[in-house]
Amino acid sequence: VSHATLRVCVVRNRGGLCEATGIRTDVDIVAFSADLVQWGKGVKLYYVPNARHGASPFAGTKVTSWSQNLTWYEEAHERGFDEVILLNEHGHVSECTSANIFAMQGNTVYTPPLAEAGCLPGVTRAILVEEIRVRGLSIEEGDLTPAQLESADQVFITSTTRNLLPVLEIEGRAVRQNPQTLKTLSSAFYEYQAGYVARLRRHETVKT
Repeated sequence: VSHATLRVCVVRNRGGLCEATGIRTDVDIVAFSADLVQWGKGVKLYYVPNARHGASPFAGTKVTSWSQNLTWYEEAHERGFDEVILLNEHGHVSECTSANIFAMQGNTVYTPPLAEAGCLPGVTRAILVEEIRVRGLSIEEGDLTPAQLESADQVFITSTTRNLLPVLEIEGRAVRQNPQTLKTLSSAFYEYQAGYVARLRRHETVKT
């Protein structure tokens, strides 16, 4: 398929009390695919306190047990929201259930730090922090509080399926929008994405 999302999970078969007998492989690789989701023009969020433990040695680890995130995500939709903002043990912003979060303040775009906030190192997040360069705009890691989100010039979330999606409201309160700057940042990301795909295609052509 050309317009779908693919999730690949690596499941360990050995270790623990419930290991079955007759196992032939140490791991299973399972691939899930689904149609792309139409996310709309933006998202409405609310806070979940103490949802991430930044000091945990497993913070930032992506695991197949998604029950907590799914519970928060479903509850958000039941309450008329799209996603939740997960706070860590210090009350700082960590991430959403399946997206990283950014806040523009002046000419700087901040996103929670991996080492302290407890968030996942998302691919789109990494591209923005490590690869994207926009004149007059810097992208940095830094602690974010709820108050800083609510006073930001623009808040947006990122993921592989969402790219850059603006946050419209937090806890029912409208968030300031800076569509021109966000469009510039999104364009730079799409250019990087297109260049990456083109390089892969050239590489495949050379191999064949």
